[in-house]
Amino acid sequence: MENKQQKVRKVPIRQCAGCGEHFPKKELIRVVRCPDGEVVIDFVGKKSGRGVYICKKDSCFKKARKTRKLERELDCSISAEIYDRIECALAEELAKEAK
Repeated sequence: MENKQQKVRKVPIRQCAGCGEHFPKKELIRVVRCPDGEVVIDFVGKKSGRGVYICKKDSCFKKARKTRKLERELDCSISAEIYDRIECALAEELAKEAK
């Protein structure tokens, strides 16, 4: 009899731009600078473009915004309107998970 072992998959780990801690990719939210220059939030993690990850904590987003970490990582300027949209989308995602 052949002993079959299940293949263990490697879990991708990413660093939060706010707190700097490492987490599994699925636990973080990705902010993307698309090839056309637009900055959007990517809950699925599949959009093309340069991405940076943040925790699903409001404090991490606020810290990343204050230190302009997202702008440095994405290598572009981010307007207050875009930050506000990201903050609203983050709040909606947290509300969804709380249910």
